[in-house]
Amino acid sequence: MALPWKVVDQFIAEDEGTLELRQRGKRDFIITFGTQILMNSMAQRSEIALGNFGARPLKNHSAPRVLLGGLGMGITLRAVLDSLATTAEVVVWELNPKICQWCQGPLFDLTNGAILDPRVCVTVGDVVQGIDNASKGTEDKKFDAIILDLYRGPHSRTDKREDPLYGRRALTRVHKALNPGGTFAVWGEDHDQGFMKRLAQAGFFVTFKRPGKGGYSHAVFLATKKQHGNNLLK
Repeated sequence: MALPWKVVDQFIAEDEGTLELRQRGKRDFIITFGTQILMNSMAQRSEIALGNFGARPLKNHSAPRVLLGGLGMGITLRAVLDSLATTAEVVVWELNPKICQWCQGPLFDLTNGAILDPRVCVTVGDVVQGIDNASKGTEDKKFDAIILDLYRGPHSRTDKREDPLYGRRALTRVHKALNPGGTFAVWGEDHDQGFMKRLAQAGFFVTFKRPGKGGYSHAVFLATKKQHGNNLLK
């Protein structure tokens, strides 16, 4: 008989509703939004794959800079850190400070304290701002990888031009924020051909992964900035 879920903590996200952290057993957690389960600590293969795919091209880089949008349970962050050198820098943007508190508290052991790794710098705010800052910055402020692990990924109803994360203007900013050859990795619920087309038009080589075998699998979009030349959309 399954143990009942216990509410560990909850908060009302601005203009969104109530998010809850629930637990049953030592390592079994979920984060819910109303009746929707956003994250499950026992079903994280796509988040682990996202972190691995996004950071693996940098395994031989002596001092890579990675931007991670969305902290969640810290699973993707752990996968990123495990793929990088000890001299790496990982800048995490998380919208809700409570999520940061959960990762330093009840979720800490899930990731062996990834949030307190000396390579990690956490900023509470919208990752859109972090990407925009890097797109306008000098070369030393740009990133070798940008990884987005947000609970809403690209989908068929995404505004093709103005969406702040997945629209054409946003992808132009991502392109500018990356060093040549840099990786842009994005979690999604399902395949989105329109998003892949916009990535290609913005100057990326694009691939698509569906991690794991059997059952429903989420999506990982992988885009690599071309070393020379681009076709940026205005």
